[in-house]
Amino acid sequence: MPAPTRCQALTWLAAATCLLQPVQADGTYRSRPDLSPPHLNITIPCDGRCEAGYLFVAPFTGYADPVDHGPLQAAPYILTDEGDLVWSGFTYFSTWSGNFQAARWRGRDVLFSFEGAHNSLHGHGHGHHTFLDQDYQTIRELRAGHNMLSDKHEFIVLNETTALFQIYHPIQMDLSAYGGTPEQTWIVDARFQEVDIETGKVLFEWRSLDWASPDETALPLPLGQAGIGHNSSTAWDYFHINSITKGDDGHYLVSARHASTVLKVNGTDGSVIWRLGGHKSDFELGPNVTFGFQHHARYLSGGDPVPLSTTEVISLFDNSVYGSESAGGGDKEVHLFPWSRGKYIELDHAAKKATLVKTFHPPNHSILAKSQGSLQTLPRGNALINWGSEGQITEFSTEAGEQPIFHAFLDSGFLQDKLQNYRAFRYNWTGFSPETIAVVAEHPRPGGGGGAQLDYHEGDQVDSSAVNVYVSWNGDTVTKSWRLSWSQEDSSTAVVTQHAREYKRTGFETAMRIQPSTRALVSGVRVEAIGDHGRVLSVSDPVEVGPAAPWTQPWQPRERKGASASFDGHNNQQPLLAVGGRAVRGNIFK
Repeated sequence: MPAPTRCQALTWLAAATCLLQPVQADGTYRSRPDLSPPHLNITIPCDGRCEAGYLFVAPFTGYADPVDHGPLQAAPYILTDEGDLVWSGFTYFSTWSGNFQAARWRGRDVLFSFEGAHNSLHGHGHGHHTFLDQDYQTIRELRAGHNMLSDKHEFIVLNETTALFQIYHPIQMDLSAYGGTPEQTWIVDARFQEVDIETGKVLFEWRSLDWASPDETALPLPLGQAGIGHNSSTAWDYFHINSITKGDDGHYLVSARHASTVLKVNGTDGSVIWRLGGHKSDFELGPNVTFGFQHHARYLSGGDPVPLSTTEVISLFDNSVYGSESAGGGDKEVHLFPWSRGKYIELDHAAKKATLVKTFHPPNHSILAKSQGSLQTLPRGNALINWGSEGQITEFSTEAGEQPIFHAFLDSGFLQDKLQNYRAFRYNWTGFSPETIAVVAEHPRPGGGGGAQLDYHEGDQVDSSAVNVYVSWNGDTVTKSWRLSWSQEDSSTAVVTQHAREYKRTGFETAMRIQPSTRALVSGVRVEAIGDHGRVLSVSDPVEVGPAAPWTQPWQPRERKGASASFDGHNNQQPLLAVGGRAVRGNIFK
């Protein structure tokens, strides 16, 4: 096993001093020592059962002080099922980023993310949404209309032309009818807009206070759970929209977390067509339908212009708990069920009944997400659930009886606790890196050693003329192989010869070895990215060979509780896979 890091080797008191030092890169990738991506601590591997596509996440810290605690680099990321990095979005978006997704806009594939200020105590944000193209270049920044600021919770592209997003908009009004004191005059008028992405024109706007009374809330003002109403920053967030989508019938599906209600809103006049859950439900809730403080409501069927039946099916992530990680637990938390779940619910409008169709339980019934969360239904029918504040992701197969076929913790090296992720998605994506190819060439250290990724097979003959080459290209998904070329000067004859060799790409970072047949000096190492049909995509700058720098402790998965692959009550499952195969022993050089 690799030697412990300096901090890990110290006493707890001394280690605490280490935590007060600025967070640095974690050394996952030799060619990109500046990057500290999140890692997947995988306890249930896909084993070919997951649907196609990369994982899209944007983890951030739950600590009040983000400087001294993980994740090391909070940002949007694209990852493989094995936890290897595809793209680090660190510095591509400013300040706090979240709800990172892929979509199509005007016939082209794009990425988008919220970026702005994040108020973790009260669960909202103020900012805008930024679009990147397949070259990861900014092509659009979309802001709310009517002199308002977009919130972080929802953003969805419709028909490649318009977007829906939520707005946290505090106003003042008399709240005495709802238990407010004379000092409590601020309330959040939760709003959403549909806008034309190209022009920014507002096509539709809905205001909660026009259609949903504050007495519908599940978090009354006197209890102070959703803001105390003393100013605009602490406004009573009685409704709290956290998802919006639009059906083909032109009406909107809205999730109001703080009312524990899902609503269908008329897309013409804004009136409420029906409510599901909460104090004023229009449906009788069947066994196990009851949900609370939910996220990410979506249509599975229904919402058609000319309904062929009187039923609709929706999906949602049922948190079943209200709490704030920043404010701690205690008597302000509300618990409805021992764990969070994903649900498919059928609505029978003729009978006015809601029936549970499917339930996705967390591994070992062990995850209770106080906030955040998402449920994405994938093209082939699998369901991807992100457990929000608990920093975990699970994919379920409906063919396997709603059983988990993949589970992973989002970890972040030594400082990995309290890692959160608002939503997670799986998408197919083709990206073309705007960066130069990163190449490091170095002589092996005497005696080998280092992390698992530098271990040699026992008996390997590696002399001082050998060169290890590491190459990566952040965000690129089209390179198939690397063509390595170098100059080689014979130490006895001073004859210089040119050499080249092609290596299959093995992940974000590929490790290659140059082993001269005679003791020789290697120089001018250059790498070409080779795509389909042998096409040269890019050529690196030449680099010279240097001595191997000290290798820091590579990330290793740690034991986690509550995520074993079975439901036998044992929650001591050891992690199975580290990032990018880094836990695999042996010689990775080709």
